[in-house]
Amino acid sequence: MTALFADTWRAAHASAGYRYRDLTADPVPPLDTAYCSLGRRVERQGLVPPAEVDTLIESPAEKREWALTRPLISGLLAADTVLIGAPMYNYSVSASLKAWIDRVGFPGAFTDPDTGDSLLRSKRVVVICTRGGAYGPGTPREGWDFQTPYLRTYFGGLGVADENLCFVSAEMTMAGLVPHLDRFRPLATSSLAAARAEVTALAAAAPRSGIPAVRGTTSVVPVSSRTPG
Repeated sequence: MTALFADTWRAAHASAGYRYRDLTADPVPPLDTAYCSLGRRVERQGLVPPAEVDTLIESPAEKREWALTRPLISGLLAADTVLIGAPMYNYSVSASLKAWIDRVGFPGAFTDPDTGDSLLRSKRVVVICTRGGAYGPGTPREGWDFQTPYLRTYFGGLGVADENLCFVSAEMTMAGLVPHLDRFRPLATSSLAAARAEVTALAAAAPRSGIPAVRGTTSVVPVSSRTPG
């Protein structure tokens, strides 16, 4: 479905401004103590723009961590739309997506040093989720969904306006694979069809300058771990 979004967007705007990253094929390294040390030092200085973080680096390890981190932050700042492919893993997000989330959440990276406002407020974040079971409103496992609330809280904490956060879910994706879920195949089919229609509509309405994608676009980003959870 992330490919459907990207293809629909590129059909309307061509490929200029599109960036893609597959977090399974090209993973983001997990954080280490050097990242944390640099982050704490930045926090003690108050609001430090990414362009000035280099002046606070004190070791080769911190320099390496910042070199891994800054391009991800720059990509997110450059995007108008961020597209994230997020299959549910054990009721939450995958480790590969979590590593990206941890790294881009560098202290103060998205705060305007002059006003204190979030630089991400007007960004549009589209999260496309796949779930093996059913976790939507009114289902018995609605309270087991730690994926959507977590991502909504995370991006909201970075300053993305709630009205700019879009979540699309296709549920019961395991119905065709697991015998005891076979009776839910019609539900899986209708859920996928509804999700594809919503994805197409969202992509057609996306601004030209794009998507950072984790799976990846310029302004369009898919973030993707491919295997459904």
